[in-house]
Amino acid sequence: MEHNFFTLCFNFFIKNDYIRRVENRNLERGDESPLFFYKKMIQKKRIIELAQERIDELDNGCYLVDVSVSTKNVIFVKMDNLNHGVSIKDCISVSRNIEHNLDREAQDFELKVSSPGLDQPFMVHEQYLKNIGKTVELVTKSLSLKGELTKVSSEEVELKQIDTIKNKTTKKKETIETIHNIKMNEIKETRLVISF
Repeated sequence: MEHNFFTLCFNFFIKNDYIRRVENRNLERGDESPLFFYKKMIQKKRIIELAQERIDELDNGCYLVDVSVSTKNVIFVKMDNLNHGVSIKDCISVSRNIEHNLDREAQDFELKVSSPGLDQPFMVHEQYLKNIGKTVELVTKSLSLKGELTKVSSEEVELKQIDTIKNKTTKKKETIETIHNIKMNEIKETRLVISF
């Protein structure tokens, strides 16, 4: 019984001390909730605006691929360049523009600016334009194709597929070229085929 009384007292003081510390920390930060740690979410729209602002200033073929903000305010910005791979200098420039326009006191965050991985699916129209002449794997609702991306418009893409078959009569191998025109709205996923 004595043990239970001391345990109850100890737990009471520990809980009250914890609540007091949380309240003090929140009062210092100016948060709204006295009992919970409150982290203000950073708006994705604001990050897109800041990233695009710097990309427009750079005016060197860079484009924004994707922006995401996790629940813990980890910001991921993916960008690329139409003419070549995105440079570290461009990533740093975009990163600085975002950091300098967000208040770390009001919004604690982690920022990562990079190029999209080569194995990642295409997310924006510019990625199709950049990869004209390269081999891609394209998946629609009904079929999966692999071939050279030959033309790109806002409405559709053209894919040249080359297959090698054995002629039944001559027993020789023949190359058959097929051109596929696929509407953009039918494409589920497109990935660059990486060859070494």
